[in-house]
Amino acid sequence: RCGDEAKRETDTMPNWAGSSWYFLRYLDNKNDTALASPEALKYWMPVDWYNGGMEHTTLHLLYSRFWNIFLYDIGVVPVSEPYQKRTSHGMILAENGEKMSKSRGNVVNPDEMVEKFGADALRLYIMFMGPFDQAVVWDTNGLVGMRRFLDRVVNLQDFVKENIEENKTLHKTIKKVGEDIENMSFNTSVAKMMEFVNEITKAQEISKEDLEKFLKILSPFAPHLAEELWEQFGHSESIAYDPWPEYNEEMIKDETMTVGIQINGKVRDDIEVDAEISEEEIKDLVLRREIVQKWLDGAEPKKVIYVKGKLVSIVI
Repeated sequence: RCGDEAKRETDTMPNWAGSSWYFLRYLDNKNDTALASPEALKYWMPVDWYNGGMEHTTLHLLYSRFWNIFLYDIGVVPVSEPYQKRTSHGMILAENGEKMSKSRGNVVNPDEMVEKFGADALRLYIMFMGPFDQAVVWDTNGLVGMRRFLDRVVNLQDFVKENIEENKTLHKTIKKVGEDIENMSFNTSVAKMMEFVNEITKAQEISKEDLEKFLKILSPFAPHLAEELWEQFGHSESIAYDPWPEYNEEMIKDETMTVGIQINGKVRDDIEVDAEISEEEIKDLVLRREIVQKWLDGAEPKKVIYVKGKLVSIVI
């Protein structure tokens, strides 16, 4: 058309357009004849879990899904939807609640925090600040508490003794942390580990086996300290390669439980009972309690409903 020799330009898209299909190319990035081989696309797609900031929800998520559906329609990719699960992370705000920015001069330098408190303390604090998907306000003082927590973890070595029974709280902690990691509930994972460390610090006894199990569940959160203590226990291979500890179902069962007592829709009392108590037994115990007798005032209740493990609801 130009009347002379010419070469068609194929690179006509803006750079950001590549982000709409990069996850497909990653699967087979040495392929010179296709976007990716059908075998690789079938094996890896769709993406199991897509996590990103909220700013991507209406841009990258929209464009990448559009591209994927187009490629699906022309037979290039095997799935119509590229992502099985989508989550967003929250934002860490400055101490005054504003968004951090260099122009406002309120940016927290992570290098300074690491130098002062350590990388593990910083990691733990960020995960402990609040739910993963919500905005949280930065407070440097929170790192002091995390540093103290890690110091208490180090001190657990002093409480190692022989012939110590398995710790029930540890099994509950293993279960809780494992489930919380899958749900990205990192803040409650850290809280549960703190609870365990506090219990052992108070009791001042723990078996070597139980402490090693605890280090395994701590390692994703505080990898440097966990690795150091693991090596001190005589292990030559990294703790990261050791299997995740399993919990014993019998060990996580509580011997007793606290059940609320609700009268006409309002909780008035609670009662601690055997965890294996029957419905008839707990109803009988509740109806004989002094506070319930006062509310009944000699009358028979219209309804008594037991929600297992939670509450007994009485309608007068």
